[in-house]
Amino acid sequence: MSYHIKSLEDITAEFNTGSGGIHPASVPERQKQYGRNLLVIKKKKTFLQMLFGQLTDFMIIILIVASVVSGFIGEMTDAYVIIAIVIINTVIGLLQERNAEHALEALEKIVITKASVIRNGETIEIPASELLPGDLVVMEAGNIIPADLRFIEVHALKVDESSLTGESSNVSKITASLPHGDYPLGDRINLGYNGTMVTSGRGTAYVVATGMKTEIGRIASMIQQGNTRTPLQLRLDAFSKRLTIAILLLCIVFFFIGILRGGPWSIVLLTAISLAVAAIPEALPAVSTIVLARGARQLVKQNVLVRKLPAVETLGSITYICSDKTGTLTMNKMEVTELYEPDLGAGYNHYLPGKNLLLTAMALNTDVVSNQHGELTGESTELGLAQFAAAQHYNRSALEKELPRIAELPFDPSRRCMTTLHGTSDGVIAFVKGSVEVLLEKLAHHQDSERSFFQEKANKMASQGYRVLGYAVKRINTHLSNINIGEVEQELTFIGIAAMMDPTREEAKEAIAQCKAAGVTAVMITGDHKLTATSVAERLGIISSEKDLVLEGHELRQLSEQQFMERVEHIRVYARVNPDQKLRIIKALRERHQFIAMTGDGVNDAPALRNADIGIAMGRTGTEVAKEAAHMILLDDNFATIVKAIRQGRRIFDNILKFIKYIMTGNTGEIATLFVASLAGLPIPLLPVHILWVNLLTDGLPGLALSSEPAEENIMQRNPRDPRQGIFSTALTRHIIFYGLLTGAVTLLMQIYTIAHHDSAWQTMTFSVLCFSQLSHLLAIKSGAKSFFQTNHFANKPMMAAIAVTIAAQLMVIYVPGCNAIFKTQPLSLYEMTLVIVFSLVIFAVVEIEKLLRYCFNRSASKR
Repeated sequence: MSYHIKSLEDITAEFNTGSGGIHPASVPERQKQYGRNLLVIKKKKTFLQMLFGQLTDFMIIILIVASVVSGFIGEMTDAYVIIAIVIINTVIGLLQERNAEHALEALEKIVITKASVIRNGETIEIPASELLPGDLVVMEAGNIIPADLRFIEVHALKVDESSLTGESSNVSKITASLPHGDYPLGDRINLGYNGTMVTSGRGTAYVVATGMKTEIGRIASMIQQGNTRTPLQLRLDAFSKRLTIAILLLCIVFFFIGILRGGPWSIVLLTAISLAVAAIPEALPAVSTIVLARGARQLVKQNVLVRKLPAVETLGSITYICSDKTGTLTMNKMEVTELYEPDLGAGYNHYLPGKNLLLTAMALNTDVVSNQHGELTGESTELGLAQFAAAQHYNRSALEKELPRIAELPFDPSRRCMTTLHGTSDGVIAFVKGSVEVLLEKLAHHQDSERSFFQEKANKMASQGYRVLGYAVKRINTHLSNINIGEVEQELTFIGIAAMMDPTREEAKEAIAQCKAAGVTAVMITGDHKLTATSVAERLGIISSEKDLVLEGHELRQLSEQQFMERVEHIRVYARVNPDQKLRIIKALRERHQFIAMTGDGVNDAPALRNADIGIAMGRTGTEVAKEAAHMILLDDNFATIVKAIRQGRRIFDNILKFIKYIMTGNTGEIATLFVASLAGLPIPLLPVHILWVNLLTDGLPGLALSSEPAEENIMQRNPRDPRQGIFSTALTRHIIFYGLLTGAVTLLMQIYTIAHHDSAWQTMTFSVLCFSQLSHLLAIKSGAKSFFQTNHFANKPMMAAIAVTIAAQLMVIYVPGCNAIFKTQPLSLYEMTLVIVFSLVIFAVVEIEKLLRYCFNRSASKR
């Protein structure tokens, strides 16, 4: 849309309109051409469609099959547990899918219902949905702009566009056409955007775009683009498919081997089916959900509200954080950091004897007011100036008792300055605030020789990223009735410069350093200008070398996809960018196999938040649209909180991996035990009830307790996990195979030893070794690097309690007479139980020896 460049004459001609608005007779034809002024939202999925989508997930199908098989072989408890897991996961999935549609509902709420228009010279009120391009809209303070507009008349009209552009300052509107050029949304100061609010003044404007053709309509289109799946979802999906196929093949082979060996087909079939049910980790979805839910609860204590559970783990895979500047990396308040006051000489004491002219001007030339609590309130820039002056004991309310304001020339973009006039005992004094460049053109001749010096001072401050404002004064020795307003801002005396900045958050600087140590790249995306953005990025450490690039929105627009792809990983700051460019940034980084977190607070950020791998909205300053589109919300709007969440995400994924390592090693041990026994001609070492009991007992509470395991000490000193990498890394696969086979070997050795010694309790002992070996493995892997004896055993109290309950349950099966009949077990003597414990601890001992050898090797390598 180039209506900011077109002349008003061209616009009136294009839309066949004028100062009297459109003629009512043209309305039907325009409605056919342009349609209604409404956002078009894609048809939402029905409940049954969403339910079908959840139930056709591969892992859910496997769980349903597992529950049917469990019921078939008479294990109704397992069947009920599995069905419960399916129901829980389906409900959670439905809730998450429903949340994805809330962003669009919040966007629809922005659209207002009424608009005041001039048609055929008559002012009428119509539903906003009936607005048409060419309509002449009347706007005043407090109105929400109902469509995209081009202003034709303004009277001190300002608009809050922060929800759309991300800039906190209200924008003063003009009517003149802008010179040809590339303008971001925030610089198109003769346009008004649908959904933004007029904060002061009044004006009229032509409607130039309605419905989906407006900027907010374009955002609605981008929000409706598809969601991305999280790393955990992708990895678990691939993992479950491969695992299930492998287990089913193994069980088929096991069945035929058993039949060929002459075993009763019914027993062999039940054993094979039991093995399949036991080997499939049906608890994995439940454990994952519980781990994520616990992580979400813990994140709330750290000011992170999780809206979509998978986002908790997703943070652990993040390689890029694209962060907004204002309020997230900075304090979102303007502070005066430097002043320059020229030496006016003794001859100027008569202006205001005994007072500092610059501080007086900073206090009086402002619209900041005190609220009922005595706190200063107002626009952020003026507030910063007034607070600085007040800190030096120059307070507006006190000064105005002596120097009452008698007139004001509000800020105007064409004049680029603001003037207030104050009465004195012998006339009027005018204080002028505005662009230094503009003020220097209005100076009296006595400062001609100093103009270049003043400009040099201002340029130096601006080059450091400061926002620079100049102040000037004029003494008017006459009464107000004789003042020529047009001459007030001429023949001025320059009295100083105020340099301002939005101070950076100290904790953000430390957080960015932690990101670098963790292999996460921080990128700033802001609506600010290039100099300011670069200065802030350098102070925070986002820019730390010459290779780190800064790119403005208009420069990005000129790059081809190939050129941008080559540079994207070197760009650390994006300034003056539009919403569609944020999506382009996400797409380019994803093409480079990066995983992106995007922060935002405005309506303009919603498409990026929804389409990023993880969208993070601001809780304090964020719009409802941004919050609904995001995966999580920062309750304190603080970048440092994101780093805390990344740590939590990594801990959660680590614990899910530990659970997979634990459960798959146990399942591999069970499979190895049965397979090798069949091939070696040994009696079937475990009955179906034993397999299902071990599966239920060891996969349950102990596995869930791993979710409470504290983070490893080096968790933020390692690079993010590659999002393209599956769950099974080489090290994890090697561990599962080796220790699974070792568990099977230890279990079979117990079987062979006890049969050789004619011990009638051989099957009970074999069964118990398999159970306790898995518990000893759990204790050994609770820390990936530290020895068990170096860890705080009670840092994870749920795990110790779960192990105690599991041991008690297994002892009950062995020693309670009623259980002996059900589980085909018999009580063990002290010698037999000691033997079981010794065999079971083999796994623990080998894992501990491996950790020690790895530690010695790493220490030796570091000394080289």
